[in-house]
Amino acid sequence: MPEGDTVLQTAGRLRTALAGQVLTRFDLRVPRFATADLTGRTVLDVVSRGKHLLTRIEGGLTLHSHLRMDGAWRVYTAGEHWRGGPAHQIRAVLGNTEHTAVGYRLPVLELLRTRDEEQAVGHLGPDLLGPDWDPGTALRNLLADPGRPLGEALLDQRNLAGIGNIYKAELCFLARATPWLAVGNLPAPTAARLVTTAKQLLEANRDRPMRTTTTTRTPRHGQGPRERLWVYGRTDRPCLRCGTPIRTADQDARPTYWCPHCQSGPTH
Repeated sequence: MPEGDTVLQTAGRLRTALAGQVLTRFDLRVPRFATADLTGRTVLDVVSRGKHLLTRIEGGLTLHSHLRMDGAWRVYTAGEHWRGGPAHQIRAVLGNTEHTAVGYRLPVLELLRTRDEEQAVGHLGPDLLGPDWDPGTALRNLLADPGRPLGEALLDQRNLAGIGNIYKAELCFLARATPWLAVGNLPAPTAARLVTTAKQLLEANRDRPMRTTTTTRTPRHGQGPRERLWVYGRTDRPCLRCGTPIRTADQDARPTYWCPHCQSGPTH
C-alpha cells in the first residue's frame, strides 16, 4: 500500500507534469463523473494530504483520489505507450500537449468544489509531511483510546496521517513494542519519541526512490551488505539486532512483522 512518502512523491510527479498547463484531455471513467469535461481549464496545483491526492483545477474544482492498496498514477510523455495496466483498469486520464497522467485502479475518485476539500480530508489527523503537522496533537490523538493496540492506532489516519503498514511495523520495532500492545501501556517518553521518529522516517524517505528505515550497512545478523527495513517483509529471517527469527501474523486483515525478542507485549 502506498504510504505518505509515496503519495507525496506521486503528487510531485503529477504537479511537474500538469500544473500550469491547459488540459487537452479530461476523462473520468467512473459512472458518477463520466460526463465531466474540464478540457480547456488549467491545472493549478497537485498536493498530497496524508494518503490523499488533490488535483486543483481552474474554476474552483478539485479532483480527489486515493490509491489505497494498489491504485497508481502514471505520467507519460506525448506518444509514449501506457503501461500501468490493462485499459479496463484505467479510471482517470488528464492530459496536456506534453504529458498525460493516467490513474489506474483508483478506488476513490471524485470531483468536488475546492472549497469543499475538507469534506474529503477534514477527518485526517496532522499530516506527517504536511504544513499542518503538530506533534502534540498527533500524540494526544494516538493516546486517546488507551486500550487500542498500538499498530491499529498508528494506522488510523484520524490520529496522524501518512503511516501505512510498512511504517507501522518499523515504528513498533523501533519502539520495542509489539503491534498488539495497548497504546496506553507505552511509557510516556516512548510514546512521544514514537511520534518524533515517525516524522523523521517519513521526512528521510520523502525523496528516496527506495524506502529505508535503517542505515545498517553491515548487519550483525542476516545476509547481504545492507538491509533497508528492520522487520517488514522479513519473516523467518534473523533480526538485525539480536538474530531471533522475525515473526509475522495478521492484524486488522493485514500482515504485520515483529521480533519476539526485541519487542515486548502480546503477540496476537
